[in-house]
Amino acid sequence: MTLTLADLHPVLGLRITAGPLELRGIADEDLLGLCELAQGGVHPPTQMPFYVPWTDAPPGVLARGTASYHWRNRADYSVSSWALELGVRYDGVLVGCQGFRTRDFLVTRTGETGSWLGREHQGRGIGTRMRQAVCTFVFDHLGATEVTSGAFLDNPASLAVSRKLGYRENGRRRLERRPGELAVNQQLVLSPADLVRGAPLEVEGLPAFRRLVGLDGAYPLP
Repeated sequence: MTLTLADLHPVLGLRITAGPLELRGIADEDLLGLCELAQGGVHPPTQMPFYVPWTDAPPGVLARGTASYHWRNRADYSVSSWALELGVRYDGVLVGCQGFRTRDFLVTRTGETGSWLGREHQGRGIGTRMRQAVCTFVFDHLGATEVTSGAFLDNPASLAVSRKLGYRENGRRRLERRPGELAVNQQLVLSPADLVRGAPLEVEGLPAFRRLVGLDGAYPLP
């Protein structure tokens, strides 16, 4: 039997579609496109929507850092700690990345979403659709009982997506965002009953991914 990369890392065989939206595991050829998108800009330089200000890096450093993050994420997968990072395509065009990060999922059944879009693809409702899709996926196909998120108070677009999808406010945190800069982060929580659903999902590669994260026993290599 000939091995494929998806046999070794089943995230690469995972594909979630919802109408014109597609989320799938990030292969190296997709990673190049994501690095170019990130270099092209994710937000205005005066703003910072992320807990870790990774987009402040110079373009070449930003591209290498983006690639290194995804390579490291593949290597660090374990049942106790994993981050599902999916490339997002809309009408076949690569537009950004959608993630779901968790620890001890078999016990907690919860995790936090995170995402970004290239600036040229923002303002079209894609951010809402991709978060809607990943939340539906983890609720319906992985058995999550809640999903959390967070956004700084000066990031109204992200907060608007959360309200639209049914998240409830869940406290605030005072964080250092950039060095020496205080920012208040609104925490949010979503339950399956509150999720405002979108287009039905079609999922490929689910059984292997469930085994990878321990939901159906340990994942055996072929």
